[in-house]
Amino acid sequence: MVSKDMTVGSPAKLILAFTLPMFIGSVFQQVYNMADSAIVGRFVGPNALASVGTSFPVIFLLASMLMGLTMGAGVVISQFFGAKQLDKVKRAISTALLFQLFAGMAITVMGLFISRPLLVLLRTPPEIINDSATYMRIFFGGSMFMFAYYGFAAILRALGDSKTPLYFMILANVVNIGLDLYFVAVMGWGVAGVAWATLIAQALSAVTCGIYLYVKVPLFRFSRSEFTFDTEILKTMVRIGLPTSVQQSLASVGMMAVQALVNSFGSVTMAAFTAAGRMDSFAMMPIMNMGMAISTYTGQNIGAGKIKRIGEGLKATLIMVVISSAIIGFLVFTFGPQLIQVFITAEHVDVISQGVDYMRTVSIFYIAFGVLMVVNGVLRGAGDAMIPMYTTVTSLLVRVGVAYWLSSIPSIGYRGIWWGIPAGWTLASIVPVYRYLSGKWREKAVVRGEMFANATAAGE
Repeated sequence: MVSKDMTVGSPAKLILAFTLPMFIGSVFQQVYNMADSAIVGRFVGPNALASVGTSFPVIFLLASMLMGLTMGAGVVISQFFGAKQLDKVKRAISTALLFQLFAGMAITVMGLFISRPLLVLLRTPPEIINDSATYMRIFFGGSMFMFAYYGFAAILRALGDSKTPLYFMILANVVNIGLDLYFVAVMGWGVAGVAWATLIAQALSAVTCGIYLYVKVPLFRFSRSEFTFDTEILKTMVRIGLPTSVQQSLASVGMMAVQALVNSFGSVTMAAFTAAGRMDSFAMMPIMNMGMAISTYTGQNIGAGKIKRIGEGLKATLIMVVISSAIIGFLVFTFGPQLIQVFITAEHVDVISQGVDYMRTVSIFYIAFGVLMVVNGVLRGAGDAMIPMYTTVTSLLVRVGVAYWLSSIPSIGYRGIWWGIPAGWTLASIVPVYRYLSGKWREKAVVRGEMFANATAAGE
């Protein structure tokens, strides 16, 4: 079986080894997100770049509804796996797959119908709205493939395998970038071309990952009687995953509120926000992956009753995050102009100037973002999913409030939007840190065997 037991061995080595494949996969994921923006920006122009960028918050809103529940399934599976309850692992996998199928179909249909009305609500400029709506409708038409891939990848990670999803991600990215260039630069399909390229690449990654799971992972093969829908397990997944879905949805609502504010400053600021945001997401990938890694690590160790190891893993991960955040922040601050020009040609001076200003503002606060992601990862892996949701609400309110307030001051203008981002990270990080120090997260475990009870009683 392709899996990794994270309940034994050096926490730092285990988390780093688990993070690296996810990070490489995330690099490729961002490369192919960036390819959409870079290719339309350089081959079509700033308006096309703005069209792709303004679509992102709406896409993220609907995708987050299912993605959070996928994460909930991963926590449940990892805890059952850590407790060596393999029969329940299979029941959890089959339940997650069936739920994901129906929920994904509903979100796909919803996305097709509400795309344009949401773009109107976001005050998308007339010269951009048609391309934005086209991009979103094609994307949602094939979004079941995206949901399927992330579901399969979550199952593999819950079993301790973060390498295999990487290989399918690399394949999909190579195909996506090749099709982007062909559809846009050769065929002249514009924004629709990058949407079709994304759809085809996502379909390829989902199908190949699903085949691999069936062939290589025994826990993914079911007899007719084993492929069941366990309502009790689903309730547990929803209990853990729904707060994350709400958290992600609230984050996307915040993104849309900010996007509407960005749109009010015109297409130059929209293009700058899109380019800088894509590069910012790329820069934050190592931090986010460490948060995901420690979530699986926590899930397996809490299932095995090894509470003390969770604290050791958190300490090791925070050290790695502080170091990586400092290095990445320095690189982004120093090479901002060169990074923005990945997306736009040099003659668009205003776009480059605003994009560099965004990146230099947020990059010095990556450490605050790292603390937020890692401590939330521990809480989520323990099954304490409400606190990350409260964290997101705090970050959302601060970010949107600061952005609207500062940008209304004429001498600050659009720069106020940038400052809302680190303000949200910094204040929100207080919530999960306080919760972890309180120790109450230990009460949220899905699996409560004798080892867990003994460890908790000992205060480990």
